[in-house]
Amino acid sequence: MIFEMGAKLDGDNHDTSKYDEKPKKQKPSYKNNKNNKPTAPSTFNKNEILPKEQHQLIFTYEKRKGKPVTLVGRFSLSVEDKKEVLKLLKKKLACGGAIKDEWIELQGDVKEKIITILQGDGWKFRK
Repeated sequence: MIFEMGAKLDGDNHDTSKYDEKPKKQKPSYKNNKNNKPTAPSTFNKNEILPKEQHQLIFTYEKRKGKPVTLVGRFSLSVEDKKEVLKLLKKKLACGGAIKDEWIELQGDVKEKIITILQGDGWKFRK
């Protein structure tokens, strides 16, 4: 044969190694490890809903894939209330954000702006 391209089809033994799938490499995880998050006092209960005056919010700052992320937490609120707080912050700060467990994640280094917005709304922060 003049041209030999692709798999060899002589007889019953077909060589298809060219088209076999390669094993996929596992990519390193850039997601936040839940064990690295700071914890509130040992009296913290996930299921307990507290009024906003009793919260002691804390901040963490991370870089994920080279971009800054500000975490505000631990919110002991109902899901609807967390969504309202997130919507308020995203609207005032003009940035993206998400809710993960008791934490609100916001894009960018916006700690000082968050403090001014939430203090005006009656929230308290740990010093």
